[in-house]
Amino acid sequence: MSDRYCVIGNPVAHSKSPEIHAAFARQTGQDLVYERCLAPLDGFAGSVHTLIAQGYKGANVTVPFKLEAAALAHTLSARARAAGAVNTLSFTGSQILGDNTDGAGLVNDIVRNALVAVAGKRVLLLGAGGAARGVILPLLHEAPARIVIANRTRATADQLALRFAGHGAPVLACGFDAIEGEFDIVINATSASLAAAMPPVPASAFGPATLALDMMYGSEPTVFMRFAALHGARTRDGLGMLVEQAAEAFRVWRGVRPETQALLSAMRSSRA
Repeated sequence: MSDRYCVIGNPVAHSKSPEIHAAFARQTGQDLVYERCLAPLDGFAGSVHTLIAQGYKGANVTVPFKLEAAALAHTLSARARAAGAVNTLSFTGSQILGDNTDGAGLVNDIVRNALVAVAGKRVLLLGAGGAARGVILPLLHEAPARIVIANRTRATADQLALRFAGHGAPVLACGFDAIEGEFDIVINATSASLAAAMPPVPASAFGPATLALDMMYGSEPTVFMRFAALHGARTRDGLGMLVEQAAEAFRVWRGVRPETQALLSAMRSSRA
């Protein structure tokens, strides 16, 4: 019987992870199936234990369960422990190992696919939830000039900035209403795009040299991407990050890292 994996979230019907992992399995000759699993908003832990009982080998975790996944795991990888958030679960018997491949996926997409260096850049990270937590340490490893975390609740941004203090570049915090200056890279790690909403970021944060990346993706540019483009920025959705973090999760589970360029190109072409 094929090894079973899934992506677990709420909502999850939009996820492209099944087709991505199916392509990776074909490319690497791995025998697995990968599905979508919808968990009730108040039933994440129960859903995970059901997966384990049904013999699943692992699961990716998406909105809004990444913080709960970190609390549920018996063991955390170093990068998941630093983030306090988990997007990749591995099941060994009754044991749950939590990892976080979001940051590696984001950095690979920015540096390898978008061909934008993070080193020496001013980075604005919108949001302070599980999605944001997972990418800060990998971004810091790229030696930016600074990272500013902006969040609707300033105290949450402060806590996150303090968590990553001393890991290299300065990590600062502010409310959305206190964002100042233009940034080289603006990353939307909020869930606003799921509701076709715009995080309250000022137009002054964007310029002709700005890469504006939304972690969400869809058939059309998000509201955030349209706003950033209107103010001169180069935009990018979260599809590349999704493919790259999936490749890293595949490596965690199967011990081999798939190539991503051909698949990403094909997926972008299919939406054109």
